[in-house]
Formats: sequence, structure tokens, C-alpha cells
Amino acid sequence: MSLTPVPAFGRRRAEPAEVPLTLVAETPAPVVAADVQSPVTQLRTACLAQLDPASVASMSAERLTQEVERLLSEIATERRLQLNGREQRQLAGELVNDMLGLGPLEPLLEDDSITDIMVNGPERVFVERKGKVVLSGTRFRDASHVANISQRIASAIGRRIDESSPMVDARLKDGSRVNIVFPPLALDGPYISIRKFARRVIDFQKLIAFGSLTAPVARVLEIAGRARLNVIVSGGTGSGKTTLMNAMSRMIDVGERVVTVEDAAELQLQQPHVVRLETRPPSLEGRGEVTQRDLIRNALRMRPDRIIVGEVRGAEAFDMLQAMNTGHDGSMSTIHANTSRDALTRIENMVQMGNMGLPSQSIRTQIVGAVDLIVQVERQRDGGRRVIQVTDVCGQEGDTVILNDVFTFAVDGENLGGGLVGRYRISRARPSFHQRLSYFGLDRAWVSALEEAEA
Repeated sequence: MSLTPVPAFGRRRAEPAEVPLTLVAETPAPVVAADVQSPVTQLRTACLAQLDPASVASMSAERLTQEVERLLSEIATERRLQLNGREQRQLAGELVNDMLGLGPLEPLLEDDSITDIMVNGPERVFVERKGKVVLSGTRFRDASHVANISQRIASAIGRRIDESSPMVDARLKDGSRVNIVFPPLALDGPYISIRKFARRVIDFQKLIAFGSLTAPVARVLEIAGRARLNVIVSGGTGSGKTTLMNAMSRMIDVGERVVTVEDAAELQLQQPHVVRLETRPPSLEGRGEVTQRDLIRNALRMRPDRIIVGEVRGAEAFDMLQAMNTGHDGSMSTIHANTSRDALTRIENMVQMGNMGLPSQSIRTQIVGAVDLIVQVERQRDGGRRVIQVTDVCGQEGDTVILNDVFTFAVDGENLGGGLVGRYRISRARPSFHQRLSYFGLDRAWVSALEEAEA
């Protein structure tokens, strides 16, 4: 049978299939040579040799899948390779994912039950489902395959990943956040960590259904958003900080101008007047870096009603406090900390990282003046992500910041399914921002929510 290329189907014009197969078979590494003997590898190599990259780039995924399936069938028949139809369709899907997508990661990205993907090597791909991390059945061909996918992710947003620049933060087209570590820093080949972007918009009703909080706690957080309180959402990695802040942001009035500042954009604000800013890493020459601190300072010149910082990690904490203290009420941010009080300590330490030369007393005074509420979230041992503290930053006595836990989650035990069972302890003390609640006409709603929680 002739293998004359057909341009309409995306084949090259003058490159017979036998050439690449011969070159691969002559590779001196015995493991690769053995693998070439498999029908799947022969089909993959022969098919790739006959596909024209220019034609492939212009095809839709559906059309390319059809053409690849047809081409695989022709090659299998001509070379008498024993693969059934299901195996050929599976190979066609893998080839299309490799050419147009992210290879073996594509099915995991399409699975809405997966929240995190962690590639620790070609054969060790872990996923997180319902708060539990398990080893998946996904495999890469080898470390080079992982490296190719890593470089495709980085190059898609104009960044570079190689031995000279072995770490990169990136973002996929759907908004998922990616971190890649390359050899020589990665000892077992490239490592890829993906925090998937939630396709569904999650509001307080869904968080209540998930068991992340109760209706009274959700009502209190809604009131905090409507009353333009400055809120810090605190928690560990993967505890649900961004998800909660997205839910709280739904309470922002549609007439307000909101400026968001993020390292990797993942906030899903629904308001019509949102300006999104994202940091930029330095070039290979060490130039052109734009930090969160630069963006926060610039945001202050953009006439914002609120500034939302995706995550405070360093000296930009000082600029965030300045924004909260200069009329931008209702601003929000997230921070990594284990408790509400730890969150205040971390903010103080990060301000000092900026070498401001400010005394601790002055920094704490600014924190008390800026922050109204701290919401502590935690990923607990049953895999659930819950609000465990809602804390009012009341004031300061000497060097001590006075806090009042409006809600505190206490674990009572486990249900038959292994899930944690608990309840919220409530403080009925008058909040330090009572005057602001009264100004917005929400003071009675606040009291009503606490009464409902006690019932």
C-alpha cells in the first residue's frame, strides 16, 4: 500500500513513515529499543512522522482526532500491527492531547472532582479529591515527556523553564495555577503542581451545602461584605481561602470599582467594574520585574473603591495596610497562618521585612486601625475545608492586640462516614465596628444572625 501523503489530512509531503522508525530503532539505549518493538510505539512514531505541524495547528480537536484515527488505522493495516479499535482510539486521544493540549494531564484537568494535580515524576502523578490525596493511574512516557509538557505550559504565557531558569509560576488558559520545578533542582525529573481553577462559581449556599460553614456564619460574612469591613482571610495551603474570598466578594455592590492584585490571577469576581492586575517575574537578564507592592501602589492611583489582594506574602503587607487605612474600606486579602492571632503576627513580620524601621508598637497600631475582621479557614483531617474562626480585631492595650472570636468551631466527634461533627461557639460581645454596622443599617441583622446561631 502506498503511503503518499495527503495534504488535506495534515501529512507531510515528502517524508515516508519508514525513516523515523529506522532512526528510533537504531537508538543505542536498550530500554528505548525494546519499547520501539511495541505496536503502540510503532504506531505513535509512524503517525507523528506523517503529520504536518502547520496543518495540525489549523485543525480543531474534533477534526484532528478523526484524521489521526483514520491515519492510525491505515498504518496499522499496512504494517499488520495488532491493535483493536479501542486501543487505536485511545492512542489517537493521547496523540491529540500531546499535540494540542497537555498530554496525560488533559483528562485530569477535565475531571471536576479533582482539585489538585501533583506530578512527582513520569509514573507518579497524584491527585486530590474531596481533600484526600491519592496516586492516580496517569503516566507519562518518560521524564522528557514531562519536560516537554512543562515547557509548553511556561511558553504559553511567555515564560521559560530550563536548567538556567529552573522554577516558574504559570497559569493555564482556564485560570488554573501551576508551579514547575526543573532539574537540577528537581532530582527525579520535572515536578508539576497544579491548583485547578474552579469552573463553577461557588457562593455561600454551596459552601453551606459542603459543610464549610453554617447559615448564620455565612450571614455574618455577608454582612461584613455589605458593611465594607476590611477582611483578612487566613489559613494554610489548600484550605479554601480564595474560594471563601470569592464568595464574600459577591456581596460587593455592582456600582463599586474593584481593583484586584494577584501573583497568579484566580479570583472570580462577578461585578461589572473589576480591574485585574497580575505580577510579572524578572527576565533572564534580571529586568522588568513587577511585584505585588508595585501593583498595590499603582492601584491606589486608579480610583478604586476596594482593593483585593490575592495573597500577601512579603513587604507589600505595609502597602495593603496603607490602602485599608486611607479610605478604601471593604478591602480584602488572604494570608498563610494557622490562627487569627498568628495572622496578625505574620502581617507584622512581613511589614518589618520591608525594612521600614517602624517599631512594633506602630505597626500593631496600623494593623488595628486597618483590619476589622479575620476569617480563619482550615483543611481538617476528614478532608473538609471549614471556617473555624471569625475574629473581631477589637483594639489594643499596650503591646497586645485585643481579639474577640465571634465564632469558634469546636469538634465534638465523628459521624459514621468519618466526617468531623462540631458546632460553633458564639460571642455576643458588641463588635468594635458596631458603628459601621449601624451606618449601613446592618446592626440588627448582625444581632439576628448571632441569635440564629445560638438557637
